Amino acid sequence: MDRIKTLLQKLDLSALQGIEIGALDRPLVPKSQGRIFYVDFTDTETLRRNYTGHPYIRADQLVQVDGIWGRNTLREAAAAVAPADYVVASHVIEHVPDLIAWLGELRQVLKDDGEIRLAIPDRRYTFDYYRAETRLADVLDAHLFGARIPGSREVIDYVMNATPFDSTMAWNGGLPEVRRPWALQAARAVELARDVVDNKNYHDSHCWVFTPHSFASLMEMLAETGYLKLKCEWLQDTGRNQHEFFVAMRPCDDAQQVIASWRAAAGSVEAPEEKEQAAQAELERLRSRCGALEAERSQLTREVQALRTSSSWRLTAPLRALKRAFGQGAG
Repeated sequence: MDRIKTLLQKLDLSALQGIEIGALDRPLVPKSQGRIFYVDFTDTETLRRNYTGHPYIRADQLVQVDGIWGRNTLREAAAAVAPADYVVASHVIEHVPDLIAWLGELRQVLKDDGEIRLAIPDRRYTFDYYRAETRLADVLDAHLFGARIPGSREVIDYVMNATPFDSTMAWNGGLPEVRRPWALQAARAVELARDVVDNKNYHDSHCWVFTPHSFASLMEMLAETGYLKLKCEWLQDTGRNQHEFFVAMRPCDDAQQVIASWRAAAGSVEAPEEKEQAAQAELERLRSRCGALEAERSQLTREVQALRTSSSWRLTAPLRALKRAFGQGAG
């Protein structure tokens, strides 16, 4: 099953009203496949100007934005179709400055039986590899300040620590070797952060960093503190040689159900340290097996050498030579 089918599984696109956030040039749900309303932080023309010349985004193929979030609430931006049956977003949640407010606004534009579907990058297999996973304190701090743009701290951390990365290498046990010069990156990071502080300008950054386990654990803590009223329907761990995981949520006002759902989700995926321990154990097992095979090879080599130096081997040498000669002649 490909990533889009995985993310949208069991959603009847032709019968449901959806909202897609940040579709850019690769919508999960094209207009031809269902009733979908595209929301972004600004209008299409501004996006086209911003992304002209971008190495990965085709500015001439951006979707036509239907609702502008910006400084509006999502309910205001999507008033034409809210409440909707579902909301989808791919690689958006890590960019939002106020995670708590963002999830709350998604809830506000959903029907009571609606769903949220998210594709989220896994730190272990992306350029966020060297960055620390998001803590509850980070999220609460951004919410306390009502962040509408990435903060100076997020910008500094992102610029200094985002690193060119080969996810296949990570899956095969290797570590990225390319690191950009710290001094140069620090200077650029401080320059952008100062622009955030002094001029309140927006600099796109990954504000939040997750693994499947850390995300589920963070959602559990948000639910325990009363900041989340969305339960986990399912969480699909990052697939082999992939760099993202998928999650589905539903509105739920029962705090205990919400907490239990995220606790179960966290328990269904390995914590990074557990996966590392399992990999280390497998490596030790393979090393032990290699050692045993090497010992067996050495023993067989000694036995063959002993046989070749024995008197019986020397006495039967003419017979073996005659056998080889007849065998060649018969061919």
